[in-house]
Amino acid sequence: MNEAHEACGGDEWRELMRSIVPSAIGDADLGDDVLEVGPGYGAATDVVSESVRSLTAVEIDPKLVAYLEERFASADQVKIMQGDATALEFDDGRFTGAICFTMLHHVPSPELQDRLFAEVCRVLRPGAVFVASDNLANPQLEAGHAGDTYNPVDPATLAARLEAAGFVDVTVTTNPFAWQATAHAPG
Repeated sequence: MNEAHEACGGDEWRELMRSIVPSAIGDADLGDDVLEVGPGYGAATDVVSESVRSLTAVEIDPKLVAYLEERFASADQVKIMQGDATALEFDDGRFTGAICFTMLHHVPSPELQDRLFAEVCRVLRPGAVFVASDNLANPQLEAGHAGDTYNPVDPATLAARLEAAGFVDVTVTTNPFAWQATAHAPG
């Protein structure tokens, strides 16, 4: 990530995520053993870790992994792992729920995004929910990603992509700024 993303580690962003995350999750039951894909600076981790027994956050960036390990060192319910969400190192059906907030635009291609979706589906227990949200494409966000990966997800294609990855009961909604999706592992 470029230097502009340092704001994602700040108090203003964390406060904003305190409203975005619960709104996106709504009444979805994540269960007690949750996977977070791409926690970044951990703003969504803060919110979700307060209500689950176990949260495993998988982050690809080694610098962010070190930051998160230090930041959540005293949070017994949070486990930070370095890894690639397109090739998760977990058994099939491991998690009771999964989340992914404001990071999919950092995945370099639609094919890798689809692989990430398939991997999340694979590691979820039958019927478990996946909740995701990200910003809609816009020129201001694109400019803020200069020198960085910016590959926004088109919400008009997202339901079909999640279904192709194996999910069922997919719902995608948008507001003027973002999209959010819920999808369930089959079974």
